[in-house]
Amino acid sequence: MSDQKILVVEDDAKIRTLLRNVMEHEGYSVLEAENARQVMDLVKSSCISLITLDIHLGADNGLELARDIRRLSSVPIIMITGKDDIIDRVVGLEIGADDYITKPFHVREVIARIRSVLRRTADTTQQAILVDANTAESPAFCFDGMTAIPDRLELLDRSGTDCGLTSGDFRLLMVFLERAKRVLSRDQLMDLTGGVEWSPLDRTIDNQIARLRKKIERDPSNPKLVKTVRGVGYTFACDVQSVHPSERSAKSA
Repeated sequence: MSDQKILVVEDDAKIRTLLRNVMEHEGYSVLEAENARQVMDLVKSSCISLITLDIHLGADNGLELARDIRRLSSVPIIMITGKDDIIDRVVGLEIGADDYITKPFHVREVIARIRSVLRRTADTTQQAILVDANTAESPAFCFDGMTAIPDRLELLDRSGTDCGLTSGDFRLLMVFLERAKRVLSRDQLMDLTGGVEWSPLDRTIDNQIARLRKKIERDPSNPKLVKTVRGVGYTFACDVQSVHPSERSAKSA
């Protein structure tokens, strides 16, 4: 049995049981909740590795619940939405969800997305551990008055305030910063950010870029940093400067 614990939040007992059985078969430890009160109690009392959260929870609002979870924890969240709930998916990602799955879903997709999100968050945690062990910091990236600090997963805006990016959004930003001025296809972006296989109709990357633009662009409706290359993908069109930790300290002194 894996030491990774997944909380399944679903008010339909049949779906909840199906997800639990599939996840346990894959070696995960599983907790269950069917309402907001149970979820918040478990988030406060248990060491949870990931949450699958159905947006529609009867009397409870899944989006509000996701927002409440984010106030307490950075635990990865995969939202489960209806096929036509496009607005809910976008809002969920903006709140801080790491991924989403639409109903009806195939159980193999659920497992693939869980593995992908856990792998990304595990990589992030391991990077932080290595930095602490070596008592060293890697360079920051400065662009258009903003500063991305990989070791802390922080993006400081033009006033020096943390923008509060999710781990997934920060990873996407780093992909762009490390490859500034290069045109990247959606396939490349999905691969570089650790995403699962996607179809041309999958709007995950587009939604994530729209959310990132809201954080970094001076005018998100007229983006100057992350530009669309029609028919190809996206490019980070801004100059990026790599700044050593000692230089950051000197500038802030």
